Amino acid sequence: MDRIVTGKPSRRAVLAGAAGVASLLAAPAVLRAQKRELVVGGAASHKPWVESIVIPAFEKKYGCKVIFEGTRSLVNLEKIQKNKDKPYMSVVQMDDPVMILAVQEGLLDPLTVAKVSNLATLVPGTTHMDGMWANYLRPWLGIAYNRNSMKAPPTSWADVYDPKYKGRIIVPSLQNTEGLPNIFMAGHLATGQPMEAMQRDTDAGFAKLVTLKPNLLTAYTQQPQAYNLLEQGEAWMIASAMSSYALERKAAGAPIDLVAPKEGVFAMPSGIAVVKGAPDPELAFAYVDELLGAEIQGRLVGPTFSLATNRHVPAPEGLPAGMTVHAIDWANVAKERKAWVARWDREMAL
Repeated sequence: MDRIVTGKPSRRAVLAGAAGVASLLAAPAVLRAQKRELVVGGAASHKPWVESIVIPAFEKKYGCKVIFEGTRSLVNLEKIQKNKDKPYMSVVQMDDPVMILAVQEGLLDPLTVAKVSNLATLVPGTTHMDGMWANYLRPWLGIAYNRNSMKAPPTSWADVYDPKYKGRIIVPSLQNTEGLPNIFMAGHLATGQPMEAMQRDTDAGFAKLVTLKPNLLTAYTQQPQAYNLLEQGEAWMIASAMSSYALERKAAGAPIDLVAPKEGVFAMPSGIAVVKGAPDPELAFAYVDELLGAEIQGRLVGPTFSLATNRHVPAPEGLPAGMTVHAIDWANVAKERKAWVARWDREMAL
């Protein structure tokens, strides 16, 4: 026979029941207050335009919160390595050579047109390793020169070899990624062979570079010191010079400029990828899609002094129409760079 309990419930039971009801009623409000959050790792130098242009537009469109951790590419790689089993970062913006290392360790989730529709709008050569990452901007490498020292700007990569510029030329060391194109262009100038071939057979390039030594003031590893020499007129040209640095110095009032030589310029692309196991993959792929889109890239090419990768965005003002942009084979660079640096140290010592 069932037991029938009569009488009023205890005060403790009433309070417990009330607390339970209150928690159930409050739960939807708590959930509504919790915004989706996306953590992006990128370059510290990108922080100003990411936080002023990209993040506000993305947060408004997707109703989320974006946290940008600005540091160096290798530091971001270490972060996703250490948190491989439980990632907290969803997107990384890193240099292409570092992206290759991330792919080799299985740290990235491939991009597809189904998830990132703007992949279909990119110019050739800006999607890599079957979609493991894509480029959203391309700072470019040309020749920076001092406007006060030179009556006319250089027009060819061959100009830096002219004996009249003895002791007036600066090049990046091969320890700096922007120094690599000097080998490839030197080989092209020496042989007339296509740039793609000169990236694989660098003997002619090194032989040509050795002839540049009388003209060298220095080979730098730190950009600020090199540009101080250029701005003061001690150096007259820097080859190869990165647009995102040289043109920023020009905009700040330095008496320098950057030209695209007739043989073309080199792309120094910025890569973007989704971290494998990202906490919110849907939001991560959406962020990548936005950075590959024409709207955001059109707003970024000016402040970043870069070429877009979306084919619907025109080249920045000041660059010739139809200019040749040479792509760098980063997989080949990753394989050969150690040997190239050792050879550089032997043959280019001043």
